[in-house]
Amino acid sequence: MVLSGLGAAAVSHTAQKPMEKTETISFSYLKIQNKDGYALVTVKNANAWLYKTDAPMLPASVTTYILPYGTKIRTVDVAFSEPEEYTLEKKIVPTPKPVSFVAGTKVTFNQEEQGIGSIYPETLFDYHLGAGISGEDHVIFLTVRCYPIQYKPGENKILYRNTAHLSITYDLPTTETSAVDEFKLLIIAPKDFSEELQPLVDHKISKGVTTKLVTRNEICDSVYFPAEGRDCAEEMKYFIKNAYDQWGTEYVLLVGGRYGGIMKEKWWVPVRYSHLDDGYQWEGSYLSDLYFADIYDAFGNFSTWDSNENGIFAEWNNQGKDILDMYPEVYVGRLACKNVNEVKTLANKIITYETTTAGKEWFNKMVVVGGDSAPNATDPWYEGEEENKLALNYMSEFEGIRLWTSNGNFTGPQDVIDGISAGCGFLFFDGHGNPMSWSTHPPNNESVWINGLQVKDMPKLKNGEQLPVTVCGGCHNAQFNTSLLNIIKGIIQERFKYFQWKFYLGEWTPECWAWKLMSVKNGGSIATMSYTGLDWFAEGDYNNDTIPDCTQFFSGYINTQFFKNYGVNNMTILGQAHTQALIDYLNAFPPMQEKLDCKTVQEFVLLGDPSLQIGGYS
Repeated sequence: MVLSGLGAAAVSHTAQKPMEKTETISFSYLKIQNKDGYALVTVKNANAWLYKTDAPMLPASVTTYILPYGTKIRTVDVAFSEPEEYTLEKKIVPTPKPVSFVAGTKVTFNQEEQGIGSIYPETLFDYHLGAGISGEDHVIFLTVRCYPIQYKPGENKILYRNTAHLSITYDLPTTETSAVDEFKLLIIAPKDFSEELQPLVDHKISKGVTTKLVTRNEICDSVYFPAEGRDCAEEMKYFIKNAYDQWGTEYVLLVGGRYGGIMKEKWWVPVRYSHLDDGYQWEGSYLSDLYFADIYDAFGNFSTWDSNENGIFAEWNNQGKDILDMYPEVYVGRLACKNVNEVKTLANKIITYETTTAGKEWFNKMVVVGGDSAPNATDPWYEGEEENKLALNYMSEFEGIRLWTSNGNFTGPQDVIDGISAGCGFLFFDGHGNPMSWSTHPPNNESVWINGLQVKDMPKLKNGEQLPVTVCGGCHNAQFNTSLLNIIKGIIQERFKYFQWKFYLGEWTPECWAWKLMSVKNGGSIATMSYTGLDWFAEGDYNNDTIPDCTQFFSGYINTQFFKNYGVNNMTILGQAHTQALIDYLNAFPPMQEKLDCKTVQEFVLLGDPSLQIGGYS
């Protein structure tokens, strides 16, 4: 991805005539390789791939421009050189199916049959727009994707164009938005939690973070802004919009999880479910706090996540598809507290962490846990360990503690418990999970599972105040709507069929894996980023670039981008590093073209304080 410097500081907001941006990309060195009985076509300066499941895998070029918010795009044109035609001896390698695990069994993503027509792709370029945050600026992201290769499957020929000339015309905003900085951090919680949160408010203010605690009742009663919205979640989102516009709010901490309800869940603070259907009917929806962070679209409209206005939010199924922006305007995190004791525990953890961590030796360690996520005799990559390696490369100033199945340092839960209990600043799991546990495989052995950490193990952690920032790759580890009441719900809905397999999904655990790791006393984590639903990933090296695909696509890409943003890009505020990982993904993979790209971003939730100073205040 190429980021061109068109930020607010580089342009005049009072320009009256259209602006133009031009760029020329040269696609030199066409190469046709043999790949497992197929032809793999590559060109130099193509920095991405057209990665549509089961369709031909073709090179692409992705360029993202950052423009001031309010910019009006007039035209986006790409003029290509005349094509050169080549006849191939073999069919082009098909894009592989993403994989996941359901109830311990490997599954592949089945894309709806769409066909590719007589030429693929049909257009030589496309682009998408999003409105979000870049540093401290509200901006427009314009991402242009160029395709130097087109494929004619019927003739088994390719058309190759070696030059693309991009031309973009646009109007800059005629007025500047006045900056406000009344409350940088907004905490939303039920009134019941207010007393326990006040020390956290005082602490944040003492560190120069202007903070406002607002209760759910105050939002509903229009104490600060007129209440509006179709349901509680939309009402809270409108409140966040008003706080962003009028208070200059940058960080939003939602304090409240599920506290009851059987057929209709009860929440201390509202949640929003995405209704993207990836083909597994028992997961027709999943939690997405990204909804509350995405305030505006690129055209200045409130981002409803219900573009077809049928009351079903973030819908993508056979009945309909909502068009979403998904770029965050604010940094959102959640403490999924179920009671006052958890609120007190987490408030104390955050205060202690930010006050005492700076300069401590233990913070300079990073524990990574992984194995062979998708064992395959023809695949040399151990996916979890490869993601761990890349993350450690980004975090080069940290001492890496490698708990891997391949090196014998990870043989069971006690190895992980010991590794965390010794203290570390960062913790990265990559493998498989459910709401109750995380595990993976030894090399090339799909029949054997090695358990890494389960909810029941977490009280054994003895790391005290040495709390890591944690990323966990694995299905449902952050599914924070779990409850014992889900057993009753399952019996009501399915009677005793519920115990045949759905019971074993673990959705009845009182606290999900990611939240339990945070809420456990005398240890655990200070924040956990993980997935609220099925975590899809890539395997192998289908683009033959010697880089395992698991780090380049889907969850593996977004997991490792977090560490890149901290370790390389020096983003030391938790919410900024997490949100930039989302934006990096959205820029690289158009979210409204492929379901799993959309889902990956929506479900990667931050359970923690988005304003957290990683490593504490010095």
